[in-house]
Amino acid sequence: MPQTVEGVIASKVGEPVTTTQIVIPDPGPGEAVVAIQACGVCHTDLHYREGGINNEFPFLLGHEAAGVVEATGDNVNEIVVGDFVILNWRAVCGNCRSCDRGREHLCFNTHNAKQKMTLTDGTELSPALGIGAFAEKTLVAAGQCTKVNPEASPAAAGLLGCGVMAGIGAAINTGGVSRGDSVAVFGCGGVGNAAIAGAQLAGATTVIAVDIDDRKLDLAKSFGAHHTINSRTEDAVEKIREYTSGFGADVAIDAIGLPEVYKQCFEARDLAGTVVLVGVPTPEMKLELPFQEVFGRGGALKSSWYGDCLPSRDFPMLIDLYLQGRLDLDGFVSETITLDGVEEAFHKMERGEVLRSVVVI
Repeated sequence: MPQTVEGVIASKVGEPVTTTQIVIPDPGPGEAVVAIQACGVCHTDLHYREGGINNEFPFLLGHEAAGVVEATGDNVNEIVVGDFVILNWRAVCGNCRSCDRGREHLCFNTHNAKQKMTLTDGTELSPALGIGAFAEKTLVAAGQCTKVNPEASPAAAGLLGCGVMAGIGAAINTGGVSRGDSVAVFGCGGVGNAAIAGAQLAGATTVIAVDIDDRKLDLAKSFGAHHTINSRTEDAVEKIREYTSGFGADVAIDAIGLPEVYKQCFEARDLAGTVVLVGVPTPEMKLELPFQEVFGRGGALKSSWYGDCLPSRDFPMLIDLYLQGRLDLDGFVSETITLDGVEEAFHKMERGEVLRSVVVI
């Protein structure tokens, strides 16, 4: 039988979110119902509320989540009722040309649940990134559920569902950071600090954090940054060269998504170094680079989408590292809140007061 639960929706552009009753259908073939235990408040949810993704209102917000599988539909083999799972927004198809070539993390045909969750009056909801986890329960494609060790804190584990995975993956998967590398990370919010943690995990010996907020730079040190630069008061490119014996960073990561920041990354990398863009630009932005420099400096300019992760591979591994005390996921949780606290969490995010507010249910 369909269930009625509480969830947080955005009804119109720019209006405050509201908590209301939503209807969760029984899972169909290839689908699962997950009882949500925790869900991080990500900037992407704010983009949805502001109409920055599309105009398919009303949205059921929330996507950075962990919970327990409550029910599954037919033809579901990878998870069973009772499994503790992290939700992901890229359920791979296994059949497209990318999957056929062993590049499942670049799947061209990811999918979500086919059925729609609704309001009690039957109005269909658009779940954020195909998840919609600011709710007591949600309906997803079974492939969006990745089973992990249930000893992990749900508030910490759920963050791998988006921002933390994006940052760690930008460093390790996309940037290919390895032992002895120097890494510069521009932007020390949740994604940037996760990139710093990823660089530290990969064995980078020089990790440099760049931001305009000293509070965030202090946090960056706790995640493994060896040097910090406030780019309001210092020339970031010059200081990065100073910290890397005049050469520049092996890997420079833009965790903000602004053309001027990307240019700094480009200028701050070593010869044959790598630039990774993981911050999300807006449609109107344009980038200009000296073409001769693109050629002459060599290396690679890469974009990192979801940290080039493969959830079935990366989530369990990172949870194991967390449980071993080698990855401080708890450090990303600035506060825990209820469903009614999401709107205020958005304001705290905009003011730069938190890495992550996490809804705990």
